[in-house]
Amino acid sequence: MTFNELNLNKQLINALDDLGYTTPTTIQQKVFSVVMSGKDVCGIAQTGTGKTFAYLLPSLRQYQFSKEKMPQVLIIVPTRELVVQVVESIQKITTYMSVITVGVYGGVNIKPQILDIQNGVDILVGTPGRLIDLLSSGFIKTKSLKKLIIDEVDEMLNLGFRPQLKNILDLLPARRQNLLFSATITEEVEQIIETYFNEPMRVEAAPAGSPLENISQTLYHVPNFNTKVNLLELLLMDDDSMSKVLIFAATKELADQLYNRIERKYGEKVGIIHSNKAQNTRFNTVKAFQEGSCKMLIATDIIARGIDIAEVSHVINFDIPEVPENYIHRIGRTGRVDKKGIAITFMTPKEIEQIDAIEEMMNYEIPVAELPENLTISDVLTEAEMPQVKMKNVLVKAPKREDVGPAFHEKLAKNKKVNVRRDIKAEKWAKYGRPIKKSGNKPKRGDR
Repeated sequence: MTFNELNLNKQLINALDDLGYTTPTTIQQKVFSVVMSGKDVCGIAQTGTGKTFAYLLPSLRQYQFSKEKMPQVLIIVPTRELVVQVVESIQKITTYMSVITVGVYGGVNIKPQILDIQNGVDILVGTPGRLIDLLSSGFIKTKSLKKLIIDEVDEMLNLGFRPQLKNILDLLPARRQNLLFSATITEEVEQIIETYFNEPMRVEAAPAGSPLENISQTLYHVPNFNTKVNLLELLLMDDDSMSKVLIFAATKELADQLYNRIERKYGEKVGIIHSNKAQNTRFNTVKAFQEGSCKMLIATDIIARGIDIAEVSHVINFDIPEVPENYIHRIGRTGRVDKKGIAITFMTPKEIEQIDAIEEMMNYEIPVAELPENLTISDVLTEAEMPQVKMKNVLVKAPKREDVGPAFHEKLAKNKKVNVRRDIKAEKWAKYGRPIKKSGNKPKRGDR
């Protein structure tokens, strides 16, 4: 099937042609007709399968121009990076349409965003925190709202946005079409669907947790952090096909440690993004990675779920995620659409249980590769890898009361002084031979 066979208007077809898109992905094919029918939709698809266009194309096909300045479509996403990328996708696909799109998110001045909304908006994209601020203060009017789209809802709930999401849903008009897209359907997601959706149609592009067919997976057994760094540098040096490498670290601290190690060698060719980095720094780093001036990007799971980068040649799991589903989200960043991708994972002995959980979820055993012969195996451990020395807490037994003697000791000489009442009058007589009287002012001769 091609996009021409879908019920798209000429404006959308022309925009897709300009972008070089001819064939819809599986999720785009399956979702289109269901959204067009007006039913609520629950779309389940892995990262990198074209979810954004899956909900944008039918929504824009049904869009009708209005003189109202209030949004017809509200799109909620978990991160600021994803807000920017969804807005850019809408702008690309609406080149031949008159559609005003506004993105709102926290961490920046709210006033320019309020002004953009007041100037008029057809499609509003935002993060839950900023949206609830604007809704509760009355800056967003919802009476014209026809569609609500929630993207990456599982990650949104993982980030703790459940209260904000529920508040937003309670403030929206009851008559609307709901579209929800997620890589995994958890119990929390099920509760949102049961409470706020009206008998949604479930559309699944691929079974959750299944390994993607166009991604080659490899596993290396390595002893520690420093050997992982040596292996990473060796692979980058020996493999010319590593043109755009996305490297995942488990925490912000580990991401910083890795960046500090390899930045000395690669300079501006390596970048890093996590939640502690300033917003402009994150945007500029992602942009450099997209444009190719930055060859390697180190990221944490939370931030990476909010970015959409095309043509990632390799995904490297420098650390293995605690949540098995995050492994699927990570490797889904490569091998997008019909292109082949490569996912490489480094595993230490402490991470065996995490790999077991991932392989059980996927029902797939990741092939193990031999370590290169010229790899330097380091025996230097980081502070976190150092064995924890547990000190034995020896409790001193208190003596029995009958064994305790009186709390008495001889006073020091200086402490043996006794306060004595002094006879000042007798002391003066002995010293001066007469009593000393207090002097008073004698009257002058003329005053008598």
